[in-house]
Amino acid sequence: MGKLERHATIADVAALAGVSVGTASKALNGRGSLREETRRRVREAARQLSFEANAGARSLHSGRTYTVGMVTTDTIGRFSIPVLMGAEDALGAGEMSIFLCDGRGDPIREQYYIRTLLSRRVDGIIVTGRRTEARPPLGVDLPVPIVYAFISSTDPGDCSVVPDEAGGARKAIDHLLAIGRTRIAHVTGPERHNSARVRAAAATERLAEEGLSPATPPLFGGWSEVWGRQAVGILLAGQADFDAVFCGSDQIARGVCDALRSAGRRVPEDVALVGFDNWDVMTEGAQPPLTSIDMNLEGLGRSAAEKLLAAINGSPSPGRHAIACHLVVRESTTVPFPPAPSSPAGRPR
Repeated sequence: MGKLERHATIADVAALAGVSVGTASKALNGRGSLREETRRRVREAARQLSFEANAGARSLHSGRTYTVGMVTTDTIGRFSIPVLMGAEDALGAGEMSIFLCDGRGDPIREQYYIRTLLSRRVDGIIVTGRRTEARPPLGVDLPVPIVYAFISSTDPGDCSVVPDEAGGARKAIDHLLAIGRTRIAHVTGPERHNSARVRAAAATERLAEEGLSPATPPLFGGWSEVWGRQAVGILLAGQADFDAVFCGSDQIARGVCDALRSAGRRVPEDVALVGFDNWDVMTEGAQPPLTSIDMNLEGLGRSAAEKLLAAINGSPSPGRHAIACHLVVRESTTVPFPPAPSSPAGRPR
């Protein structure tokens, strides 16, 4: 996308006409007691600058529309909706609105939405998606600030707010080690996906720090329950000695859980199980409910929106900003305490 011109603001019109911003606003809205010559001069300045007056009084006085665009490639909204909710929390405090556009992974559609958002004179744009892979920048020399949320930009000068997936994977391993599991297998998604590679590498590194190795080399497959069931078949067929499985997603973990139960392995007594994403549909629906790593997507959305607001106000935050993940413990790693022995008859407890 080529370089886009910055939209003229009411301040630009006022400067060209040689009047104050308030006078320019009154002249363009037909308000106030102004000389006709002043009104003509302001209108002529607006025409020369191709200024399009916004209906909101705040916009006329500040050059801002108090709107933000959000462009996503996450068609089903699994990741972008929580990010959107967090962003709305932050922006709503400033009475700002969000225009959500689904680019569907199509560069042509995406560029159309960018042009549309800029024609609506949004104050900034948040870019998000369903994967954490770095993507090319939205455009070159865009006239408004851009913040990337969940995904990141390949340009280190752009502001990207991302989950600390490596840190989340380390927390999963820390938890399994803390409950006494040392023979840990890792089952995750496609190796071509950044998330799968990052989580597998971090888990392997954390085990190495304790002088341990994974029960088997990481098993890469799909982000699905079907793959989780297949992976258990691979582990059992290879006679792998494992007492825990860390999964790259909750969908995989639920499949693993079902297959372990079918094979007569108890969760968590025989095999402790940890997922990733903390997707309640999966974690609460599993038997037993899944311990999982939560990427704090709403918090990530709030942080992205706050950084966008700061950039709009002249204080950008270039670079990559990682948001910590946290562990949510459920029954898949919680071995129940054995019942207390009953007291002998007649003996007071």
